[in-house]
Amino acid sequence: MVELKTPGEIEAMRAAGAVVGEALATVRAHAGIGVSLQDLDDVAAEVLRAAGATSPFLGYHPDWAPSPFPGVVCASVGDAVVHGIPGGYRLRDGDLVSIDCGAVLDGWCGDAAVSFTVGTADREALALIAATEEALARGIAAAVPGNRLGDIGAAIGGYVRSCGYGMLADHGGHGIGRRMHEDPHVPNEGRAGRGMRLRPGLVLAVEPMLHAGGGDAYRHDPDGWTLRTADGSRAAHCEHTVAITEDGPVVLTSR
Repeated sequence: MVELKTPGEIEAMRAAGAVVGEALATVRAHAGIGVSLQDLDDVAAEVLRAAGATSPFLGYHPDWAPSPFPGVVCASVGDAVVHGIPGGYRLRDGDLVSIDCGAVLDGWCGDAAVSFTVGTADREALALIAATEEALARGIAAAVPGNRLGDIGAAIGGYVRSCGYGMLADHGGHGIGRRMHEDPHVPNEGRAGRGMRLRPGLVLAVEPMLHAGGGDAYRHDPDGWTLRTADGSRAAHCEHTVAITEDGPVVLTSR
């Protein structure tokens, strides 16, 4: 069931989103050569703690997962697209890193992700990240009252395919509110003018996930969580929580 949020509830979600934005900015500032993914998880956890927020990721255990998620961020490096478990891996020069983070504050959720490089960045990694950020921007721009879910997917997918990149199959964005994952599913590819009509009060997590190699296939790590590109190419993931309002889309996960 799709739930529309009141203006007051959207403001409460903006507060949760600001915690997410702060956590992601702080993690990015701390990321560097030799820093472990666990270190970055600890940094995000402290931001949430200081804000009086909790993590919707920590202990999350969907039916398909073999165990509860053990971190407050998903930390995905290189060919890992999403759901990377933060552990002992230490960042290396040139690594492409995607960090996904959520927060729950006063019962409301925020969810966002950023991708960046560590140390010396190569041109291909920067181009992939830039394309992912642009795809996100185009998806957000399409999230206006009167449009349909297919318009968001068409805006994202049309751009990504024109760049020659692939997208993580079977995955997309989602509704968000008091729960991290709510209806509706938000596709990263679709036909303009198709799907559910967008109405003020709808809050969505828009999140393109790009594969540098051009394919969409993925494989699971033995940990049951991490998804990697099937061809071993690098991936990038960017996300914002976005409210649809009478005045257009409003990003709720800015710092």
